[in-house]
Amino acid sequence: MYPTSEQEALAALKGDDQELAATAEAMLWSAWCRSGNAEADRLFRAGVDAMENRQLAEAEELFGRVIEMLPAFAKGWNKRATIRYLRKNFKGAIADCQETLARNPNHFGAASGQGLCHMSVSQFREAAICFRRALEIHPHLDAVRHNLAMAEAEGGGSGYLH
Repeated sequence: MYPTSEQEALAALKGDDQELAATAEAMLWSAWCRSGNAEADRLFRAGVDAMENRQLAEAEELFGRVIEMLPAFAKGWNKRATIRYLRKNFKGAIADCQETLARNPNHFGAASGQGLCHMSVSQFREAAICFRRALEIHPHLDAVRHNLAMAEAEGGGSGYLH
């Protein structure tokens, strides 16, 4: 049975059925990309288009406008974090991932993305903590499992955030 709510989708991520987990993941991404505000959603889509066209400065500005308009919309913060990562503003991207997770603690993408940012600045312990958090939410993320192994190999140890 396919999940019909965010809670059911999050539960499906932890199950043994990889196909169901993939469906649940797609459902979550889709739900998380809708703010419920028509103008914010329009700006968000424009930011995604700019991002896809590698117009990163424009995309960052558009996602910034989404955040100003709807600061509670976690995905606005997450998309700006992605742009900041691509622009090598790792400190800004980490801050935006933290804002995303403060608003949506189940955002495995933000946890994983924050881990990538920490890896980029050789903060391996912090990276490992973030990758573990992502895997606690969504254990089927093989790329995150690989990144965790790399962070641990670089000295990330077994630290957990409390």
